[in-house]
Amino acid sequence: MEMITQFIDIFMHLDRHLGLIIRDYGVWTHAILFILIFCETGLVITPLLPGDSLLFAVGTFAALGSLDMTVLIISLSVAAIAGDTVNYWIGHFVGHKVFSKERSRFFKRDYLDRTHRFYERYGGKTIIIARFIPIIRTFAPFVAGIGRMTYLRFSIYNVAGGVAWIAAFLFGGYFFGALPLVRQNFSLVVLAIIAISLLPGFVEFLRHKFS
Repeated sequence: MEMITQFIDIFMHLDRHLGLIIRDYGVWTHAILFILIFCETGLVITPLLPGDSLLFAVGTFAALGSLDMTVLIISLSVAAIAGDTVNYWIGHFVGHKVFSKERSRFFKRDYLDRTHRFYERYGGKTIIIARFIPIIRTFAPFVAGIGRMTYLRFSIYNVAGGVAWIAAFLFGGYFFGALPLVRQNFSLVVLAIIAISLLPGFVEFLRHKFS
């Protein structure tokens, strides 16, 4: 329970905790951020890391001169692209084992076939849009690997989506995060970012449910 409380506190006060990391680790903060972004996108078991709000907070500190914006854009884009690439290959080589049980209630072979058809038809749009939806962005490349989406096609959309995601939230924090109103209500801003990020997935869920 204490661990959950600490996680929520870090999540809701990213600006304060990030400030402490920058103070204690200085330039090595860039390496720490690289690892966090890579893990959120590259490891299926870490979908709850605060990617969107973290990037927004990082952009805010870049605007204040605490972090180098150019280094952030390049290094975190590489982290996001590399993370999705690793996730794709994990799904490619290991994902089929998840569907190996014929009588599995959830992981049926038919699901794998549907995933393959879905990604072959909508793969590009899915990979890019998934970048902006928490949790889903962690599983999208894994499922693309399971569905045998061609790696060349995946790579093109992976690069486009990764750079767009990193740039959007970093520049969002850079231009708006330093505003007094935002800094004084950062917890509310984090909640708003989460709500907006989850909205497309929620709308899609309702559309499928009631269609």
